[in-house]
Amino acid sequence: MSAKGLGKGFAALMPDNFDKDLLIDEGEKVLQVALTDINPNTEQPRQHFDKEALRELAQSIKQHGVLQPIVISPNGNNTYSIVAGERRWRASQMAGLKKIPALVRSHKELEQLEIALIENVQRVDLSPLEQARSIERLHQQFNTAYETIAKRLGKAPSTINNIVRLLQLPEEARNALASGKISEGHARAVLALKQTPEKQQELLHAVMTHGWSVRQAERFVNSVKSGIQETKAVHARVETETPETKRLGKRLHTNVQIRRMAKGGKIEIGFKNDDELARIIETLET
Repeated sequence: MSAKGLGKGFAALMPDNFDKDLLIDEGEKVLQVALTDINPNTEQPRQHFDKEALRELAQSIKQHGVLQPIVISPNGNNTYSIVAGERRWRASQMAGLKKIPALVRSHKELEQLEIALIENVQRVDLSPLEQARSIERLHQQFNTAYETIAKRLGKAPSTINNIVRLLQLPEEARNALASGKISEGHARAVLALKQTPEKQQELLHAVMTHGWSVRQAERFVNSVKSGIQETKAVHARVETETPETKRLGKRLHTNVQIRRMAKGGKIEIGFKNDDELARIIETLET
């Protein structure tokens, strides 16, 4: 029998409306599940859904359908709980859909995926952004509260929140952090100016161009938040050396720097050992 003949015979065994998705591995098969058979997860950390955003999503679903399947888990009574995608489920209801594409995951599969993600976050070679993405996936896709993630990782909730906040960085800052051009400390300083995007850019470029330390970046933030907006004035407050500190340093024969804060600041006088400290004190007293 020729290959052509075999192919024709095999096709004849299947009905015209055969769903080829049935040939996909059962664990990965996308099902069309009735919206009425799906219930929201009672442990969903997000309790508020923006109505306007839902309406916009519903309009998009009307035009293009649900582009990404939701993830559901069986309850054992022919109903399912949402693991990920409650916004899509709610918007599909608003759009008048009867069914929604869904991936069904057993509780055992979900547990294994969750454990794998937690182990991934605990890896020492992960960058701050990679950690942030893994934590956010645990939060969003597995409906795990940040406080719960913190307990499982043995970290303070504030630490977890600070890591996740890195995802709010502007794209240029995220790229700079990922490539090592700025440190996590620099990134947090940039984040502190989220309400003034132009100052975020100014700070980011100053760090990368002039090699500002984290402390200098923090002084920039304090200056902006204290109400100083003029670029020249802000940069002046970041500098640790001024004509005055240079004169004082020359007088004391040591390095003198100024550290400005939100209000006021302090002068730092360096010394190498106790003898030099005694000499500086004697000079100041005379």
